[in-house]
Amino acid sequence: MQSCESSGDSADDPLSCGLRRRGQPRVVVIGAGLAGLAAAKALLEQGFTDVTVLEASSRIGGRVQSVKLGHATFELGATWIHGSHGNPVYHLAEANGLLEKTTDGERSVGRISLYSKNGVACYLTDHGRRIPKDVVEEFSDLYNEVYNLTQEFFRHDKPVNAESQNSVGVFTREEVRNRIRDDPDDPEATKRLKLAMIQQYLKVESCESSSHSIDEVSLSAFGEWTEIPGAHHIIPSGFMQVVELLAEGIPAHVIQLGKPVRCIHWDQASARPRGPEIEPRGEGDHNQDTGEGSQGGEEPPGRRRDEDEQWPVVVECEDCEMIPADHVIVTVSLGVLKRQYTSFFRPGLPTEKVAAIHRLGIGTTDKIFLEFEEPFWGPECNSLQFVWEDEAESRTLTYPPELWYRKICGFDVLYPPERYGHVLSGWICGEEALVMERCDDEAVAEICTEMLRQFTGNPNIPKPRRILRSAWGSNPCFRGSYSYTQVGSSGADVEKLAKPLPYAESSKTAHGSSTKQQPGHLLSSKCPEQSLDPNRGPIKPMQVLFSGEATHRKYYSTTHGALLSGQREAARLIEMYRDLFQQGT
Repeated sequence: MQSCESSGDSADDPLSCGLRRRGQPRVVVIGAGLAGLAAAKALLEQGFTDVTVLEASSRIGGRVQSVKLGHATFELGATWIHGSHGNPVYHLAEANGLLEKTTDGERSVGRISLYSKNGVACYLTDHGRRIPKDVVEEFSDLYNEVYNLTQEFFRHDKPVNAESQNSVGVFTREEVRNRIRDDPDDPEATKRLKLAMIQQYLKVESCESSSHSIDEVSLSAFGEWTEIPGAHHIIPSGFMQVVELLAEGIPAHVIQLGKPVRCIHWDQASARPRGPEIEPRGEGDHNQDTGEGSQGGEEPPGRRRDEDEQWPVVVECEDCEMIPADHVIVTVSLGVLKRQYTSFFRPGLPTEKVAAIHRLGIGTTDKIFLEFEEPFWGPECNSLQFVWEDEAESRTLTYPPELWYRKICGFDVLYPPERYGHVLSGWICGEEALVMERCDDEAVAEICTEMLRQFTGNPNIPKPRRILRSAWGSNPCFRGSYSYTQVGSSGADVEKLAKPLPYAESSKTAHGSSTKQQPGHLLSSKCPEQSLDPNRGPIKPMQVLFSGEATHRKYYSTTHGALLSGQREAARLIEMYRDLFQQGT
């Protein structure tokens, strides 16, 4: 049986010896997605040299995953840069020429994402009929009027009535339904079509929010999510190019792939014993010697770690390696936290952080790419949207497992065909997406083909020559696509999720301004250690920090939110050690 032992530093590692002599803080980043890479890059650029990134999977990128098939690149995860004005992801891509081949059609300003703004969306019913364009436009205008109302509850602090159940979906469905029924000009047949379209639009909203159902998204908090102005952009060469740009400035030895973490043992030095007994590591570094030169010479002013000093944090890996650290930045998804928070932290998380994890939502949004020999859709068609006529009176977006395919809201046409070939991208979310993930490729391709035949009224549509699909919900590294504010949650829960541990009764903000804060806020100081309780000894602040898209109050669910959250947590540590690094210069 394998035993868990602490990682010992190599005594003949000159780089590591230099780091320890200088009292360099050791930072471990868990996760090599956009948040983790952004945090590591920011720390390294500001003089932190003892940084390790632990990634559970065999690749970097997290929920960015570009797959190259033939000459085309397909995005299983993040696809669009949402907004351009002040968006760090956009500026990074633009500055490095990643948008040079982005076509005008791929610079969409529409709210509902398509691969091209050119052409028209074809709304089809399960009876093989295309809904007239004027009916679609009338419904779309009505729906967007109501959607704009959903933003006002947060932005104007409007009270939410009991009938809405504080649900975006319930409010939208009933408001649109009432307006359709009250319209004196529409014949009954048209009203029935429009009522059925409500469910299709709400399926799209569910996919965009990555919820099981938009009914589960909080109406009172919905307007807090902030859209960055400017167009949405697609990166033709793949969103992974942005990930690789972030990773370029990080030495290869810093990132360890295939290194899942079992548990974070924090508050080790101030409340003994906590977690496993860990011998302090010697004069060395966790990373392998890269041969990039010694940091020897005179020891600048700084803190020397005594041999008997206990590390405040120890990261226990699945391979039984124990990695001591001063600080750990946790970037795992909200889905992983929901599944593992009870075993992932020792001691356990504070009650308010656990409550925030429970209240906030994360769901699964999956893509299904179908490649065909020839297009069966017209050149003016940019998407095929599925409207089930028997859902005109439906008030639920949940289906039994055998009807999982009803959650597919439609297929977008990938554009331009010169780049992608003849490919459709289907969208599905929620529990039905998890059922889809459990099916094999042949079954999914067969069901999707039958749906396309049914809704287009063309029984001769061939099966696709190839299928590619995502599986974010069942992937143990993610357990979902991205977060949303669930009914019962608010932006305050996002702040609680992001709050570093341990909490303290007063704080000095990361930007250096002194503030008096309520109990439970973090302790931040330029001094690396603070003693809060003489009976417990010195408590190092910010032992465990949290980043990732779910921790950004305004930009949750986005790549720029993830990147900014990583930079935010790095900035806390950079400010905390500012004096140390200034003395060393």
